[in-house]
Amino acid sequence: MAFCCSFSLSAQISEETYSVIRGYIVDKTNEDPLIYANISVPHTNIGMVTNDDGKFLLKIPDSVAVKEIIVSHIGYKSFSFSFQKGGIEDIRIGLIPAVTRLKEIIVSVPDVREILNEAILKIKDNYSNTDNILTGFYRETIKKRNHYISISEAVAGVYKQKYILGGDEDRAEVYKGRRILSQKKNDTLSVKLLGGPNIAIYADIVKNRELLLSPDMLDKYSYSFERIISIDKRPQYVIVFVPHVTTPYALYIGELYIDKESQAITRAIFHLDMGDKNKATEVILKKKPRGLHFDPLNVDFIVTYETGSDGRTYLRYIRNEIYFKCDWKRHLFSTKYDVTSEMVITDYKKTDRRIPWRRTFRSYQSLTDKVEDFGDPDFWEDYNILEPTETLDKAVNKLKKKR
Repeated sequence: MAFCCSFSLSAQISEETYSVIRGYIVDKTNEDPLIYANISVPHTNIGMVTNDDGKFLLKIPDSVAVKEIIVSHIGYKSFSFSFQKGGIEDIRIGLIPAVTRLKEIIVSVPDVREILNEAILKIKDNYSNTDNILTGFYRETIKKRNHYISISEAVAGVYKQKYILGGDEDRAEVYKGRRILSQKKNDTLSVKLLGGPNIAIYADIVKNRELLLSPDMLDKYSYSFERIISIDKRPQYVIVFVPHVTTPYALYIGELYIDKESQAITRAIFHLDMGDKNKATEVILKKKPRGLHFDPLNVDFIVTYETGSDGRTYLRYIRNEIYFKCDWKRHLFSTKYDVTSEMVITDYKKTDRRIPWRRTFRSYQSLTDKVEDFGDPDFWEDYNILEPTETLDKAVNKLKKKR
């Protein structure tokens, strides 16, 4: 299966030594794994999130002065533990749910449109006022029915101009990557979907305001105050949005999280309105063979931000899941597919140079066609990567055996 993504290879090799922290984060009250928990190193730009099993792996260069590691998750009290040079294996952390005392925070239902307008006005104060290169780990998986047929991974660099400017000049490139594909002929499906490491540009709703936060888009939604929750000991407004007008294109339904004190947008959870399948298809499908019927079922997004060492807010994690069915004309049954793309920003630094056009990740290229096979266990060297889930590990081993 080919997807709307691109690739440019420039190997980055570092001989710097580092310490590895590997752990597991759960809800202390019921032992359930906590997904997308944030693990960060104070006073640095280094960070990671947990996978679907609640597991994480964090590599910290020995040249970085570190005293503690902080773990946080939406609706939970933050937790810190001492850093040990040389690393920690299998640390288990139980987070305690945070109870937000509404009487100390709010006495009446707020004007949500006013909160939104204030959050947008303060983007220039809350988000980066310099150009940056973000380093991120990207993973894309494809399931046919209930089994994996493609797994692709890459470490990418994302150039972002300061947030007061639009995202037209933002670019991505891939430093290195790998993939493993099913060798079964009937597991191949030639469609191109919205995806690839450019997701860090497209789905950054604060930078790409045309997605949800431009004046024109704001007028197409109705908003309501849902609740207040805590993220990293800070109260957050949760605002629900739904379309209230009909447009020639598909809109979204979801929630925005806004820090009460700073007015920074810290998180967005949303999905494509599937009321009109044709409109939804136009958003995600870029190319398909003639005679193939494409039926989108769900398109979901999670976008999170985190306060950096300079007090500014930066993109941390993006996840996109696309569920759809495909069938050929005159075929009796259709086949369900699940495409998951996720990217975690593991580091960022200021820059005065954009990514050259010749190395830019382009929409018409396919990541799976450009990267190497799985094989070398030390392939990622000192790059921070998102831990694979147990099911993903099993899928890789299964696909390897079939070769």
